[in-house]
Amino acid sequence: MVNRKDLEPESSPSAAFGARLRSLRDERGWTQDELAERIGCSGAHISAVETGRRTPTQRFSASADRAFGTGDRFKRQSEAVRYKVLLEGFPEYLAHERRAVEIRLYEVGVIPGLLQTHEYASALGDSAVKRGVATREQADERIALVAQRQASLTRTPPPLVFVVLDESCLRRPIGDQALMDAQFARLIEFAELPNTVLQVAPFDIGVRRPMTLPVTVLTMPDRSLMSYAESANRGHLERDSASVVSLLTDYHQLQAEALPRAASIGMISQLRKGKP
Repeated sequence: MVNRKDLEPESSPSAAFGARLRSLRDERGWTQDELAERIGCSGAHISAVETGRRTPTQRFSASADRAFGTGDRFKRQSEAVRYKVLLEGFPEYLAHERRAVEIRLYEVGVIPGLLQTHEYASALGDSAVKRGVATREQADERIALVAQRQASLTRTPPPLVFVVLDESCLRRPIGDQALMDAQFARLIEFAELPNTVLQVAPFDIGVRRPMTLPVTVLTMPDRSLMSYAESANRGHLERDSASVVSLLTDYHQLQAEALPRAASIGMISQLRKGKP
């Protein structure tokens, strides 16, 4: 075939997506124009996606899944392309988070993304840009992702969301007082939702604290469990039942040691008033 560019699927998520698209197209004997007609775009657009020159959108990926009968395979793979600034492993986690019926979070030092205001997320993004660990485009992508994740919690029926915040999440100032006041207000609003439980793990738990690192535990529609945790370089999704059940036991112990809901809201309200 004239001018057929060799693909290197291992070079990037974009290249892997394009290689799979071409492979399935070749299996069916379709030209780029024939696939384009089925998807609703141009042959040039198909060529650009296959060679990694254009990023596949969610709409494009969903259309490709329908054309090839691949369920949501292309849609899920496109997330690794679009969320290129995220830790390895996190895009895969996001796909499960959107389907989970129960979400359990424990966070240390920073308000978790599912509970952040736009301003709080923006302040973190601005800091990353100033420190040179992210470009402006990357920071904006992360901020947009926060809003997308929060929107997924409004699905019907909504998931049950259990959150335990280490006291350090509340004590660490991000931005000015007005920003923190709005963030505290957001936490209180979240705590009052019918499908949420918010607790604070105070510093004085001390050695009784069963967990010291942030972690997320998901319960899926079939009641299977998985957990997600991050190191400095990547995220890790754990599906081994024995490991996750042990982690869930620690989480329940943490909830027992944490402040009750009313006392947790009381602490947040006191901080809003500027009281220690």
